[in-house]
Amino acid sequence: MSGHSKWATTKHRKAAVDKVRAKVFAKLIRQLEVAAREGGGDLTANATLRTMFDKARSASVPMDTIERAIKRGTGDLEGVRYEAITYEGYAPGGVAVIVECLSDNRNRTGAEIRNVFSRSGGSTAEPGAVSWQFARKGQIELSRSLDEDAIMEVALDAGAEDLADEGDRWVLTTAPTDLAAVRDALDSAGMTPESAELAMVATTTVPVAEEGEAKRVLRLLEALDDLDDVQSVWSNFDIPEEILAAATAD
Repeated sequence: MSGHSKWATTKHRKAAVDKVRAKVFAKLIRQLEVAAREGGGDLTANATLRTMFDKARSASVPMDTIERAIKRGTGDLEGVRYEAITYEGYAPGGVAVIVECLSDNRNRTGAEIRNVFSRSGGSTAEPGAVSWQFARKGQIELSRSLDEDAIMEVALDAGAEDLADEGDRWVLTTAPTDLAAVRDALDSAGMTPESAELAMVATTTVPVAEEGEAKRVLRLLEALDDLDDVQSVWSNFDIPEEILAAATAD
């Protein structure tokens, strides 16, 4: 797996330590609303909603906030209607970037995305220009303390495709449609995942071997991620761990 996963994990852990929760909550609430709107409010029948529910609970979003978000999605409560929009572009060094948004104003969101790319040394691209370098997959993170063989036995039977050792954690990859089944099988076996979500996994990577360029790439990704309408930022950089550590040091 590319360094993108390590960057994302480091970023989210830092956010938790720093108690920067408002933006995380707001993004999860939007995801819950959209999932409920598109697939209904039943967690057992709507796998996407179940995934978003679990993600929100693991981020300590209050239960009443989650329930209101689902009711807004199903129309039981009045709320803003969000549109899913995906943008593509390039970071410095030719690193491919996909930005997934939920917006109530397409023009505002597009202008903000283009501004971040421009001022950070990147550029936006036409739809399809970079997305061919990614595949939609389910990703499940598990504690490194769990036994590899035990994970494999349960996960492979449930439909997992691969298990990767990411140093401080295990990362399972699944087809998007198998994410819920694999997560539930692990849960039932007493191996509760630390996270389970749909991801855009790079099928080809761009090496970034210089610290200065690595910092420019990460600054662009972080600036995009800070935008209110942005839900996920995916990229295909491959930064060596020592350079990634130096580039993300405080």
